[in-house]
Amino acid sequence: MENDNHGHLETSKADKAVWLMKCPTLASRSFKTQEEPSRPVAKVILSIDPLLSNDDNELPQFTMELLGPDCGNAPKSYSMDISKDFIPMSVFSESPQGKLTVEGKILNKFDMRPHDENIENYGKLCRERTNKYMTKSRQIQFINNDTGSHMRPMPGMMITSVDRRRQPAKASEMKRTRRDRGEMEEIMFKLFERQSNWTLRQLVQETDQPEQFVKDLLKDLCVYNNKGVNQGSYELKPEYKRADDESNH
Repeated sequence: MENDNHGHLETSKADKAVWLMKCPTLASRSFKTQEEPSRPVAKVILSIDPLLSNDDNELPQFTMELLGPDCGNAPKSYSMDISKDFIPMSVFSESPQGKLTVEGKILNKFDMRPHDENIENYGKLCRERTNKYMTKSRQIQFINNDTGSHMRPMPGMMITSVDRRRQPAKASEMKRTRRDRGEMEEIMFKLFERQSNWTLRQLVQETDQPEQFVKDLLKDLCVYNNKGVNQGSYELKPEYKRADDESNH
């Protein structure tokens, strides 16, 4: 066997149980701003009903509380919705030297959402950030040489005609630029404040974003109407819609 790690996969921790957690942008930013890596960033609380029998299939309740002091107005308490209905997966890592290691296998999958008591404040915070992203700041630049002499043709200067016919846009120019996910979530909330139902085509035109990216956002934030007067359109999930309704009263 060669002495280097090329082509070698370390599997000593392959059976270690690992949690997969999908958290909101505000919470993930709070994790990244921790200055001391050894300091805990959050605590997980497991709630168990002692009156339930072992035969009950009800899943335990998990909540998370952020411990960082720099959370600002972001909610500090989150519900962790557990789901075991997912494809079996494992976690891998790669060292700077190129060594590959299996860190463990996914035991539980969680979706974090602001706790019910914080959902209204979270909705207000999302709208504030949306307004900030959608407000364009204008800048005024002063030109020192305001006589325009630098724009006049000088003696002996050759002036060539310019073909002003519109050139077809290149493929790279026509490709939509993908925004930051957190920014797009705020824009989506703002659009659903304007009207409650949107089609995929309308949202792609409004946001000028790649269609697949918009689909991924809709999957996380909205539900699809298969029938009724709004058939073929999307609307916000109940937890987000409830936040909007309560804040408008």
